[in-house]
Amino acid sequence: MAQQKTILRALAGETLPTPPIWMMRQAGRYLPEYKATRAQAGDFLSLCYNPELAAEVTLQPIRRYGFDAAILFADILLLPQALGADLWFVTGEGPRLSTITSADELAKLKPTEAIHDTLNPVYETVKILSRELPDETTLIGFAGAPWTVATYMIAGQGTPDQGPAHALKSENRPVFDGIINRLTEGTIAYLSKQIDAGAECVKLFDSWAGSLQGDDFTNYSIKPMQRIIAALKEKHPGVPVIAFPRGAGTKYVGVHAATGADCVAVDDGVDAAWVAQNVQNDGCVQGNLKSSHMVTGGDALVSETRRICDALSGGPHIFNLGHGITPDANPENVQLMIDTVRGS
Repeated sequence: MAQQKTILRALAGETLPTPPIWMMRQAGRYLPEYKATRAQAGDFLSLCYNPELAAEVTLQPIRRYGFDAAILFADILLLPQALGADLWFVTGEGPRLSTITSADELAKLKPTEAIHDTLNPVYETVKILSRELPDETTLIGFAGAPWTVATYMIAGQGTPDQGPAHALKSENRPVFDGIINRLTEGTIAYLSKQIDAGAECVKLFDSWAGSLQGDDFTNYSIKPMQRIIAALKEKHPGVPVIAFPRGAGTKYVGVHAATGADCVAVDDGVDAAWVAQNVQNDGCVQGNLKSSHMVTGGDALVSETRRICDALSGGPHIFNLGHGITPDANPENVQLMIDTVRGS
């Protein structure tokens, strides 16, 4: 059955008449059933660490929409928490972490082999999903890429320009490099355990890659992802990896070869026709409808969805948004997008 799953076929380089489809953040706050389950869990982190409820919210969009893939419900900041950072969420404002900005703080992080004590509930969620998902649905695991996770660890929260991380990179390169290395090692171990538990594909989200300029983009987005992917390919040959250096712009060119990824996800800042000419020629691409169409819907959603499908129809393509769906999205617009992609 695995060989017949459309996502895996696209990731293997096959051009399909109808692109398979899933959606970043497809399990989330735009769905009433998600809100009900989160209320049952009590808070966001309790939901992430409750295998039964985390599996439930992962399954909800599959039941409602029949996406071709389910992506594990978790959060990119569970890894720094497993390494020893304090993590909490402020309602309406997002995550907060204890900061890592000095050699002493870096040295206090837990060894990589200790992360599984915290992350075992996540692996249990993957095991549940591998049993309960429909046979035709691919299970995707994921982690944040080291640069993006480091920006939160250094600032203690999300920032508009990742300024604290850039400052530490300039002012104390040994500590910054140490953080990147610890996250790279941890991500390899984390994703490998997800694969052991049943993930059929994994994705690296480098959501803030676009703020890295020049050699920094290569050194801190591309090279850590390459190291992670090489290690995963050695341990788990045949398991595909999707790389998403969001905001890369023209630097999306060559990312397949530079990282070893089977698929490059692209954001909506690049045009699908340009992607076809400059990125898809190297392998499978994923993307890239603007998330705002899930709010506004209508003819614009239909026409843009068709345009992207047409532009990328000459090669392997997984239809997705250019980034995650937002909480104000209309669930009916998601169905409209799916119907448009599938031609109904």
